[in-house]
Amino acid sequence: MSEVQRHRVVPGAPLRRSGLRFLKQRRAVLARLAGWSLVESGQTFLFGFALAHALDDGFLRGSPVVGAAWLAAAAVCVGAGAYGTARVYGAVADLVEPLRDTLVRKVVTRGLHAPDGAAVSRLTHQVEIARDTFAGLVLVSRSFVFVTAGALVGLCSLAPVLLLLVVPPLVLGLALFAGALRPMARRQETFLAADEAIATETGTAVGGLRDITAAGAERTVAAAAGARFDAELRASRALARWSVSRVLALGISGRLPIVLLLLAAPWLLGRGVTPGALVGALAYLTQSLMPALQSLMHGLGTAGTRLGVVLRRLTAQPVTGAAEAGPHRTPRDGHAVELTGVTFAYGPHADPVLRGLDLTVPAGGHLAVVGPSGIGKSTLAALIAGMLEPGSGEVRRPATADRVLVPQEAYVFSGTVRENLAYLCPGGRVPDADLLAAAAEIGAGALLARLGGPDAMLAPAELSAGERQLLALVRAYLAPAPLVVLDEATCHLDPEAEARAERAFAARPGGTLIVVAHRISSALRADRVLVMDGTHVRTGRHGELLRRSALYRELAGGWAHEEPPAAAPLQPALAARDADGVDAVAGSRLAGDGGHVVAHGPGRQMQDAGDLGDRGALGGQ
Repeated sequence: MSEVQRHRVVPGAPLRRSGLRFLKQRRAVLARLAGWSLVESGQTFLFGFALAHALDDGFLRGSPVVGAAWLAAAAVCVGAGAYGTARVYGAVADLVEPLRDTLVRKVVTRGLHAPDGAAVSRLTHQVEIARDTFAGLVLVSRSFVFVTAGALVGLCSLAPVLLLLVVPPLVLGLALFAGALRPMARRQETFLAADEAIATETGTAVGGLRDITAAGAERTVAAAAGARFDAELRASRALARWSVSRVLALGISGRLPIVLLLLAAPWLLGRGVTPGALVGALAYLTQSLMPALQSLMHGLGTAGTRLGVVLRRLTAQPVTGAAEAGPHRTPRDGHAVELTGVTFAYGPHADPVLRGLDLTVPAGGHLAVVGPSGIGKSTLAALIAGMLEPGSGEVRRPATADRVLVPQEAYVFSGTVRENLAYLCPGGRVPDADLLAAAAEIGAGALLARLGGPDAMLAPAELSAGERQLLALVRAYLAPAPLVVLDEATCHLDPEAEARAERAFAARPGGTLIVVAHRISSALRADRVLVMDGTHVRTGRHGELLRRSALYRELAGGWAHEEPPAAAPLQPALAARDADGVDAVAGSRLAGDGGHVVAHGPGRQMQDAGDLGDRGALGGQ
């Protein structure tokens, strides 16, 4: 019942605006950087210019001394360019180190006001990534600008007609790269997020190996981790496809002018362009422009995206806890849960799972949520339970102590029966009479007797999935929370046992029940039924929805077809026709049974991941 408090990042000032303000405050440093870059780029201009005149005015005219003099002048400019490069690095340091200091101050301030486990990583690893990447991008960007300017001025000085072969493909290639930069950045960010999700998923699984083994969830957790790897593979393939545009842009802007220059060489020579000018033009393209383009496109295409991601995380303002986040507001009198205009998606570029959802569940109400597998039912349950926050809209729900979520794969830990069942009660204590009465109401009385009573020790690995669900249901029934959300929490029970448990929760005085249903009988018992169809929903009673909703008719027909015979439940764990009617299989393979389990570290509960695509795991029950 305790909610895992998540650290949400609320965007502060736009990153672009902050960056411009940072640069405006350092105009003198930028001017110095530009000046030394101009000195450095002098060698770019003189290299091709001197080479052309060394050939035309020297070696091709039989004057090797003149040719050698031009080459010597080019060599002197190389030395001057090296001097300018050394001063450039000093100016870059004066620009980068203040950025590092600013980020460190923000991280330390954030850590003092909202400490979390990632503060050390931000202060060391992420700040250094931002510092080094920003320095690299500054060097690459200003190098491209000044080298390109020097090369184009040099081409114009040799023969203006050469610009006709160089400028159009250069502009076209840069335009193509600029158009693909934003989609590439989004794919790069998706890839980074997928990579981090793998680290989170595997780290959580490793920390909860004991619990995973106790619950018999090895295959399910392995499948969940495999899904993370599959997501990263899809993200890397999407990034690779968009990276083709970068290769194409480089070919158009950098290599196509070289081909055009070679093809047009006879035509150019016939119109007064000298051989030295052609050689100088090739030198400009191959030794200056092409390397600058490669550095620019590689730097902006990968390092630039990574820098943006890191800076957003370092400069964002944290909000901890439900009260600051806003959506955790108490519902109005007479209502248990209220959703207003709720939209939710797993990531800023993902399609919404819910869009503009309005829903009111009255206090004491009984709502069944139905829909195809993967449509978002568990996402809705997590939003109602407070395990997820909407991207937009508002969720009004009871306080943490007044709501409980029971997932599909229930967790039972090593300990006594009493410790397991009283886990959500204040102080972890409950009188024996209340405990036994709750077990009888849910239909777990025979199970408790077989286990040896409240003080018997449990061996989780020896329990079936259905038996674990029965114990989890008793635990939730004993909890003082009036709002109970059952996220396919009875999928391993036979229909009779499921009906008994749901009726017990529905009859709790002042209790509100929300059931993610996997059988038509759950919808028949509810006051209202919510049918989820993509991002849209429809509500009503069973008979009304049969008339109004084709999807609900299809679901009801499918459930009726798949309903197992009451006299022959699937592989009962207890004796045939036992009062508990517990199904022992790990997964009943009924409609909507995803069978996903996520472990949350040693001693923590495991929750059904269900529809919860790539966000963090759910909290406790």
